[in-house]
Amino acid sequence: MLVEIITQDMKPNCWHDRAMVYGIDIATIAALMGDTARANILSALMDGRARTASELAYCAGVSAPTTSSHLAKLTDAELLVVQAQGRCRYYRLASPTVGQALEALTLVASETPRRHRRPGPRDEAMRLARTCYDHLAGKLGVAVTNALIERDYLKPAGQQFRLTPNGATFLAKIGVDLEPRRSRRAFCRSCLDWSERRPHAGGALGAAIAARFFELRWIERLPDVRTVLITDLGYDKLWELFGINFANECKATLQQK
Repeated sequence: MLVEIITQDMKPNCWHDRAMVYGIDIATIAALMGDTARANILSALMDGRARTASELAYCAGVSAPTTSSHLAKLTDAELLVVQAQGRCRYYRLASPTVGQALEALTLVASETPRRHRRPGPRDEAMRLARTCYDHLAGKLGVAVTNALIERDYLKPAGQQFRLTPNGATFLAKIGVDLEPRRSRRAFCRSCLDWSERRPHAGGALGAAIAARFFELRWIERLPDVRTVLITDLGYDKLWELFGINFANECKATLQQK
């Protein structure tokens, strides 16, 4: 009886302590991401590419010593990883999970009033076609996902997409790697697009599709931004294979930059 009473008395405290620990962890990560300079650093790495401290200092708009301090904090918190190559040290996001968290924050931020500036042509270009860490997002990412669903190649399954046998055959024909690149990563996650308000395909499969599009030169990276450029060949293949036709709209938007 005494043991039971002690156990019952301890349960609320245990749950309270656990909640306190989670709260501290969330607050710590939120504080790291919430600093303007660090947010700029993290956003600059959302295209999946690695950058040097000097490049990130430019993106953050702060001095080199200040950038080094920010990078140390982000690395210690395992939000970034650093890789040495010769004399250079390159920083990148530590995992797709960090990218997902940043994309979720972008979704929340997009629903709040813009106090500093009005959206410009670059914002519209990003809404049309961009990378979400390592997979396609914006109108392009959503359109490709919808095309795969309409053709019964992908099936929504809660917070995931399930690849059908016909879908596997189709993607294999265009050379998409169907093996998950990370064993612990979701194969095809449903990622809510902050600009389209509809899901696009993420996870290992989404990353593999984006990688193949780049390899085939259907899309090209633009320097220093997450926006991607759809090539003339890409417009043709998107229409031929996916039934996607917004070439004129995309070209008009990008020409405004």
